[in-house]
Amino acid sequence: MSEDRVMDQGSWVPFEPFVAIRFLKEGLVQTLFIIGGISIGVGVIIFMSALLTGLKSNFVNRVLTGQAHIQVIAPKEVVRAMRSSGDRDVVQSTLQSPLQRLKSIDQWQSIAAQIAQMPWVSVVSPAATGAALVIRGSASQSVNLMGIVPDLYYQIVPLPEKIVQGRAVLSGEDVLIGTELASILGVTVGDKISLSSATGSFNVLTLRGIFDLGNKGANTRTVYVAMRSAQSLLNLTGVATVLDVTLQDVYQAENIAQKITAMTQMQADSWIKTNEQFFTAIGAQTTANTAIRFFVALSVGFGIASVLVVSVVQRSSDIGILRAMGIKRSQILRIFLIQGGLLGLGGALVGACLGASALLLWEVFMRNADGTVMFVLELDGALFLQALALATLTGLLAAFAPALRAARLDPVVAMRG
Repeated sequence: MSEDRVMDQGSWVPFEPFVAIRFLKEGLVQTLFIIGGISIGVGVIIFMSALLTGLKSNFVNRVLTGQAHIQVIAPKEVVRAMRSSGDRDVVQSTLQSPLQRLKSIDQWQSIAAQIAQMPWVSVVSPAATGAALVIRGSASQSVNLMGIVPDLYYQIVPLPEKIVQGRAVLSGEDVLIGTELASILGVTVGDKISLSSATGSFNVLTLRGIFDLGNKGANTRTVYVAMRSAQSLLNLTGVATVLDVTLQDVYQAENIAQKITAMTQMQADSWIKTNEQFFTAIGAQTTANTAIRFFVALSVGFGIASVLVVSVVQRSSDIGILRAMGIKRSQILRIFLIQGGLLGLGGALVGACLGASALLLWEVFMRNADGTVMFVLELDGALFLQALALATLTGLLAAFAPALRAARLDPVVAMRG
């Protein structure tokens, strides 16, 4: 053989890959079928993983588009049982929860400065919030009044991007309302709106902008004014009732919230805690995606193993001849392991192309009613590399049992068939 002459000359010859490729070529139909099966499996893994990742990112963006990652408020009032003097036993009685009054955050400036210095924290925005009544002629609507510092709050909630009429301007005499509230009151930009609170304070403000938060309830109940205007209406001069916090990594929210509570003794609610049902759904999707990957990899592994078992039976005489020529058991083992790896890698490469094509077609054809993209799908290079590695490793593992069987064949028995 030409390979033997090259080996006699002292040159290195990749004998095992050469024989492995030769066996794959001779069983071309089987090879193509198994590569096709692997490619479909890898394509499904890539498509489903990218789809679920994009869906998760889209959900997170929608959830966070109108709220902070963490909200810090004063702790709730609680009632404590009284002890009898000189008696250590607590007298059991019915305890009624106290009325939760609108409470300000004591020394909020120093607390905001402490939070701003914590890791992962990007912006801390104070706000004065409370219930109010919007009046326009004979029409009125109870609303949640949000007194904000625009320069800080707009870094948390991009309100200027949600303005459909007017501008997101907030001075001491300005107000921003939602589209639904504007329809109820019958107002447009430039009109005057009256605001009153339970304290008896009353103010007339100019409507500067109408926003759409993508939620009918929020567009009906939310009203934005400058922080000093809200403080005046709610009789909260110089104080804040909430600190809105945004983070560099949104998934660190619950961890940071617990640290804020421990450090300041304030109540810190993360978006993760307030959206538990959302995270339950995300967890279910992640579990489903993992299950899909597992069963697809399992089917790919069985497909490769079955093809190689057949190949060992078909090639038993060839294996016997190779063993009689002095080929070692370890070399026979490597030949079939290389076959499994090549099948996995080849199927993964084709499957990566199929998965990427499916993702591109999804973005082209799956559109919202207005023609915009339903949600953005990212072609993450790491996902493709993981799929390639998974398929190749699956091929090697699936090939191990057939390869071990081939290596253990007795050359005399193998040649007799």
